[in-house]
Amino acid sequence: MEPGFNLDDAIRKIPDFPKKGILFYDITSILANPDAFRHCIDSMVGRYKAERIDAVAAIESRGFLFAAPFCERMGVPLLLVRKKGKLPGRTISRTYELEYGQAEIEMHVDDIPKGGRVLIVDDLIATGGTIAATRDLIREGGAEPAGVFCIVGLPFLNYPAALPDLDISVLIEYFGE
Repeated sequence: MEPGFNLDDAIRKIPDFPKKGILFYDITSILANPDAFRHCIDSMVGRYKAERIDAVAAIESRGFLFAAPFCERMGVPLLLVRKKGKLPGRTISRTYELEYGQAEIEMHVDDIPKGGRVLIVDDLIATGGTIAATRDLIREGGAEPAGVFCIVGLPFLNYPAALPDLDISVLIEYFGE
């Protein structure tokens, strides 16, 4: 990827979605742009190639899209973090708070590498609730989080305060309007 690639140009901004007053950062436009998508995967590999990563926990669903090619390039397993009831095997689950209620995620417990280091990947980090729940599942499964990687970070929603124990890497930050 050429130096100075402008990822901001590849991210579609949609005002008043999903409700009035919200500016939505749509990463599907990255997926529709092979150069932008390649930039994201190359950046992930560059960031973690010298670190010990034993597996990647990808958060449903857009996290899967970035984690899968990264895992293939790095030669590490891909672990799925899904909504409750979507995984067929033996799972562990965690409930977490949303601004409008609760949600529950789960992972296959037997896939988590005991004593391993697991990188958490999602497309966007806002309040950090889903990532905190994923961190807790990884620890419950006997591994340690190796860090967090997201394409977009929204630090104005205070995710750093929610995840002080994790090394968080994002490719681009937006600070609200």
